[in-house]
Amino acid sequence: MKFLVDGMLGKLAKWLRLMGYDVKYSIFPDKTLITEAIKENRILLTSDIALYREATAKGVETYLVKGKNEVERIAEIAKKFNLKIEVNAESARCPLCGSTLTKIDKMLIKEMIPTQTFKFYSEFFICSNQNCRKIYWQGSHWKKINEVLLQAKKLTINAKERKIR
Repeated sequence: MKFLVDGMLGKLAKWLRLMGYDVKYSIFPDKTLITEAIKENRILLTSDIALYREATAKGVETYLVKGKNEVERIAEIAKKFNLKIEVNAESARCPLCGSTLTKIDKMLIKEMIPTQTFKFYSEFFICSNQNCRKIYWQGSHWKKINEVLLQAKKLTINAKERKIR
């Protein structure tokens, strides 16, 4: 499943990439987004009602995102498209560019990361995009990432329970 996210949902694009999904983020005009979605066979995610209507009228699979914050948006998209709400280091993508991440020996990047980070962490991943090459590890921010995803999971579970009743 491939997504194209409009310029109003940049944070959502990063979250979906972290969760391992193929997400392209674009700030181009609506007509360009629609053409791109058709050409690349991507589901267009937008919070712009005008773009939603135009894309839908042109046959693009489009979803109008209604969530007010990232937790709600993650839960909403996960529920709609049956996505797993989790970050798996083996399948996560670079939040910045969307390319795949590759495990890398920390000795190869010693000069590229802070000294304390090198001392405390053993597992590192690098973006496969030669123009990005951002390095990632499960640092202190990992707790915050997991908290956001847990909140999103709870929202989807609560929504399912309300549906059953």
